Amino acid sequence: MSSPQEKSSPFELMTGRNALRSLALAGGVALHAINVYVVTTIMPTIVHSIGGLAYYAWSTTLFVVASILGSALSYRLIDRIGPRRAYLGALALFCLGSLVCATAPAMWWLLAGRTVQGLAGGVLLALSYALLRMVYEPRLWPRALAFVSAMWGVATLSGPALGGLFASLGWWRPAFLSLLPVAAALAAIVHKLVPAAAPASSSAAAGVPWGKLALLACSVMVVSVGSLSHELAWNAAGVAVGLALVAGMGRLDVKASSRLMPTGAYSTRTVLGACYLTMAMLIIGLTSEIFVPYFLQTLHGQTPLVAGYLTAVMAGGWTLASLMSSGYTGAAVVRLVRAGPVVTAAGLAALAVLVPPGESGGVAFAALCAALAGVGFGIGMCWSHLVTRVFRSAPAGQENLASGAVTTLQLYAIALGSAVAGMVANAAGLADPGGIEGARTASAWLFGLFALAPALAAWSARRS
Repeated sequence: MSSPQEKSSPFELMTGRNALRSLALAGGVALHAINVYVVTTIMPTIVHSIGGLAYYAWSTTLFVVASILGSALSYRLIDRIGPRRAYLGALALFCLGSLVCATAPAMWWLLAGRTVQGLAGGVLLALSYALLRMVYEPRLWPRALAFVSAMWGVATLSGPALGGLFASLGWWRPAFLSLLPVAAALAAIVHKLVPAAAPASSSAAAGVPWGKLALLACSVMVVSVGSLSHELAWNAAGVAVGLALVAGMGRLDVKASSRLMPTGAYSTRTVLGACYLTMAMLIIGLTSEIFVPYFLQTLHGQTPLVAGYLTAVMAGGWTLASLMSSGYTGAAVVRLVRAGPVVTAAGLAALAVLVPPGESGGVAFAALCAALAGVGFGIGMCWSHLVTRVFRSAPAGQENLASGAVTTLQLYAIALGSAVAGMVANAAGLADPGGIEGARTASAWLFGLFALAPALAAWSARRS
């Protein structure tokens, strides 16, 4: 991590042709991020309207499981149909999923729409990473990654406001339709700015590893199904089977010609493996945010709008730290990568103490906001440097695979984390006995246990 890095200016991304590239690459992330915060904000309203509290986390789980498939398909789509058609196809699929969600009469229908949205979102996210490495010079990678991360900051401003407005009025269905004009505007920009032909690829397109992707999806779904039981034995069995499926997938991938992860990704003795593990544990810790709006509305009496913005404070912390740390090099990067997971773990541990009592005034409220921001701030301190290290450490001929694997790993961590979060919350009494007492117990267990994930990342960060 201490290898020298050429200096770059943030203004280089906003001038000349780079400005157009930045707009095109960041637009898909912005659309995806805004959608995430709109849905996170309106989910409590949705379950009050059509029921399905026990399946609360499934909205995120299915969304992200489908995103994993989209992510894995993305760089193959670039090689086969070109970046422009891949981008436009993902936007069309996103609009279809939004229409399905807006017309949902029951939770199962909504979950189907979220799955379609997730497939599109996975392609959009991975396209940003894959094209970023191709169109920018290596010295601009940290700046470009920070700029893409800044789109989550845009989402923290617009997503909760949009979702909170509709939720306050009880109009959660139009909330899904509100992003369709944004998708249409982005499609017009992409049609003009993104090239139709695939750029020169550093690795040939290979077949889609459907079997390994199926094992990843099944590992998450097994945990999700196990989370529906109130018996601890079934919860533990779901986690055990899920981890076994992931281990089996890894063994198959190491020997496969069509790989899902690059060489060295499955060993913490390699730079790639240590970086990937650190990133996965950080994201798993962050997925506890899916229950934050529900806890804040139930325990702290916050409105949907305020609860949505408080949830977005996590992403705001990530964005702020990412922008602040992107220009560092050398030994400063080492310190940032080592300190980031510690800050995230401390933030989650603080939430385990601050959320359950339900105190929202004065010092308690300020401490709650600081803890929420700290969870994201710790990730932002090190994320762009970890991704840059992955780019630089990719085996020859596997550069595209390594960059696409960043999104695949990130999405799998979100899916697994949300499934485990649903299991912990349900086991702790979220739906039974439910109400204030169930939310109080569930929040303490959820944030307390999820602080262990970034604590593990603190160990692997030192090996990266």
